[in-house]
Amino acid sequence: MSDIVIAHAAPAPVGAYPHARRVGQLLFLSGIGPRDPATNAIPGNVYDADGRLIGYIEAQCRAVFANVRLVLEACGARFEDLVDVTVFLTDLTRDFPIYNRVYAEFFTTAQPCRTTLGIAMLPTPIAIELKCIAALPENR
Repeated sequence: MSDIVIAHAAPAPVGAYPHARRVGQLLFLSGIGPRDPATNAIPGNVYDADGRLIGYIEAQCRAVFANVRLVLEACGARFEDLVDVTVFLTDLTRDFPIYNRVYAEFFTTAQPCRTTLGIAMLPTPIAIELKCIAALPENR
């Protein structure tokens, strides 16, 4: 049996799925992107005169970590409870160094296992998405 979690403070899912599901002491987060919870805007999406996306990844990284935090908090969890993080980047070569630096700011002591994948695209015009698993202590 599992519990479905909808985190009302986080951006709404873009499809028919919950923010997370809790199974025993494990918490499985659906893919979380960087959309702004209040406006649904994608932070950092600035385009040059030719319509090319420029200067977006740091803002999106910070926003995606903030959104993961919102979902974790709705479940009574914290960053320290994360045991596995899978990161999807649409431009691994260009964005990895900035993403890796920002990631290190959020995971200073309790570092989960991590896998980072370069992919062709995500379902919305975002450059990063996180898929996370947390292990909750017995008393939460």
